[in-house]
Amino acid sequence: MIRRSTPTKDAVLNVLADSKKAMSQEAIMKNIAIDIDRATIYRVLNRFCEDKILHKIVAEDGKQYFAVCIKCEDKKLANHHFHFRCTQCQTIECLPVAVQFSLEKGYQVESVNCILTGVCKDCA
Repeated sequence: MIRRSTPTKDAVLNVLADSKKAMSQEAIMKNIAIDIDRATIYRVLNRFCEDKILHKIVAEDGKQYFAVCIKCEDKKLANHHFHFRCTQCQTIECLPVAVQFSLEKGYQVESVNCILTGVCKDCA
């Protein structure tokens, strides 16, 4: 389904694309140039996830982050790759490495959430 472009959608997508890192809803609100309420931002973010424009990362503390997967040339990897969360600067970034796993016959994987936690190369 093709959805129409709106100033709100464009603003949210621009903030995420410019950051090149995953961002929480709170971080998006702080960096957005127009006045948008929290519910609208979540609605836009979830629609972008449905349309595979963004993907959602749930950190080990349950907090949700959203990212345009800049490093993933293969859009099939959008929900099947690793993320790295830095314990010092708190950023989360996509790693261009496919998750490898095997399951018993009969299971069909739709999404994978893998977060590696440590110190990023910028903070090391």
